[in-house]
Amino acid sequence: MENIISFKGQVKYTITLDPGVWIFDDRRVDLNTYFDKETVNKNELEEYTKAVSKHWDREIMEGAVFPPTLKTEKKFEKEKVLTGTFGIPFKPFLHNAEPDESAESLIIESEDGEVQLPLSQAEELILGFSKEGKPLKDDGPVHVYIGDGSNKNNPIKRVKAFRVE
Repeated sequence: MENIISFKGQVKYTITLDPGVWIFDDRRVDLNTYFDKETVNKNELEEYTKAVSKHWDREIMEGAVFPPTLKTEKKFEKEKVLTGTFGIPFKPFLHNAEPDESAESLIIESEDGEVQLPLSQAEELILGFSKEGKPLKDDGPVHVYIGDGSNKNNPIKRVKAFRVE
């Protein structure tokens, strides 16, 4: 139970977070490269439409072709999961808890003290949950990174709970 993080306060649903299962989540991001790239707001529907159109055009021209490297790609992905450093966006958890309309801030409770952030900034947080393929046991269960990477080298560690006020 020491790895379970509670999400409480002025929320419609009090939820618990278990970082141990996030390694299987498709929303995970590679923390080694996440803060290095520039984030560009894109229209997901437009991107999807372009990708489907490109695939459709290729199939009409070449016929349906299955990539010969499918086994190799699966092996590479498995190896990446076992050795990678990953995080997950905080925004979906915040939305699932449904903060009250009167709530203005998120307080991150850790063994080192409390950090208060406005809810708008809290949506951009990234929760680091593994380093080099291992869970964060010594100073975890999660590290909290500000979305712009300003605390990339000094994240908030030893997080016990998130409280909305």
